[in-house]
Amino acid sequence: MPPATVGYEYLRQSLNLTVTAFAPQRIARVRSSVTRVTLVADELAIPRTVAPGSHDPLTHLLFALKHEGTNLSLLSQIVPRIDPNHLVAQLCRLPNSGYLRQIALLWEQWTLKSLDGVPESGGAYVDLFDPARYVIGPTTGFPRWRVNWNGLGSLAYCATVERSQAVLDGLKSDILARVREFSDGLADGLLQRTQEWAYLHETQSSFAIERETPNESKARAFMRLLERAHDRTDLSEDYLAELQAATVRNPLDKAVAFRSEQNWLRGPGRGALGVTYIPPPPQLARALMAHLLAFANGPAQTVPPLVAASVISFGFVFLHPFMDGNGRLSRFLFHHALCQSGQLPPGNLLPVSVAMQQNEAAYLSALRGYSAQARQRWDVRWIDDERFDLHFNATDDIYRFWDATACVELGFRMAELALENGLKREARFLHHFDEIRRRIENEFDVRSSDLSPLIVMCLDNHGVVSKHRRKQYLDRVPAALFDSLETIAGEVMAQSNK
Repeated sequence: MPPATVGYEYLRQSLNLTVTAFAPQRIARVRSSVTRVTLVADELAIPRTVAPGSHDPLTHLLFALKHEGTNLSLLSQIVPRIDPNHLVAQLCRLPNSGYLRQIALLWEQWTLKSLDGVPESGGAYVDLFDPARYVIGPTTGFPRWRVNWNGLGSLAYCATVERSQAVLDGLKSDILARVREFSDGLADGLLQRTQEWAYLHETQSSFAIERETPNESKARAFMRLLERAHDRTDLSEDYLAELQAATVRNPLDKAVAFRSEQNWLRGPGRGALGVTYIPPPPQLARALMAHLLAFANGPAQTVPPLVAASVISFGFVFLHPFMDGNGRLSRFLFHHALCQSGQLPPGNLLPVSVAMQQNEAAYLSALRGYSAQARQRWDVRWIDDERFDLHFNATDDIYRFWDATACVELGFRMAELALENGLKREARFLHHFDEIRRRIENEFDVRSSDLSPLIVMCLDNHGVVSKHRRKQYLDRVPAALFDSLETIAGEVMAQSNK
């Protein structure tokens, strides 16, 4: 009788990888109640007739690739443990099997050994990532096994993005084309003012997410940094260190290179409970940053921009290559990826940090989906003050290969909100403001320093001038202006809603 769990989870348990490897998102279990492979909630229900009929690891691995997809984080720990003699025997029996060829490629790449005595592979090339199931990167063929590598990264560092319904909807919505259409439809003056709002509020929100309130000089420095996202500049350690130094105020926190010591993220808990995430050790972080930057500077240009932006931004913050300033830099990299794609008009900014701050629970949930699992792979012992003894129980693979689907879903959602509830709302507000002021000034002679805040307060209060504001401004503007302002504001807002 087949085991209750099959495929990836069976292998994770039987090969004693429960500490070092994350569980698959959907565990495959044998269920007598189904007649075909069925996704039930977060479980993959498997009929007994489809489940592997033995405990052979290779059989379960072939099942997993066919029915559960390409999980690099698990594959990287399972494939090197496959008996090479058994793998060769199966390749001799079925030399054209696409799944066996994929396993053979990964076994050689990750063990740095060669499988000897295998027949020449035939048949068409097979993709390691099924393009119907995953968002893919550019293709690199491996002739020996007739397998195409098409991941979002390399065999040393790669993110995986499934074509979930939210990702499919995001791709179909073509948000950046809508941003271009929106920008083209605004008069130059209105577009400039809308973008000024975007840069200012993106700055404020990015700091607010970090629980900081920047002074004017710090805010201006970050806005200048955002403007640089449109520069056609490849990402490098030196460039990122320069940007990091521009985002932090404490001279002691300014970096000249990636970190050379271990860091961690703190929450509100006491002692070890307050350590919420531990990035990879310095040497590994530096190595993986090289792979992330190689992806950002090359293959990312062929990937849908919002997918690339999310992978680069979240990948950066999970590696946490600096001791400080990583969060703000990660959000800068989101903008950098959009700008480098050439699909965002020059000078334009999509204020995603504004949306993230307004939907902070969703943003933190996307972060914790990965970081909470990684934290469980560390033993943390509090010594005193800010001193901890940190012991890593897993393998580098949990940092090398990660599922970015939830992060990409969030990226699409935040971009949508940044356009609809950010740029469009602000442009509409500015249009209302201009029209109301023009009509009021035709009726009343009033100082701009009094009229402008009154219009803003009226619009913010849904077209009503409150009793408090009437009393506050009674001796500064004509009494008749209040009712006229409400009437005009109501007409202007109604007109724009048609």
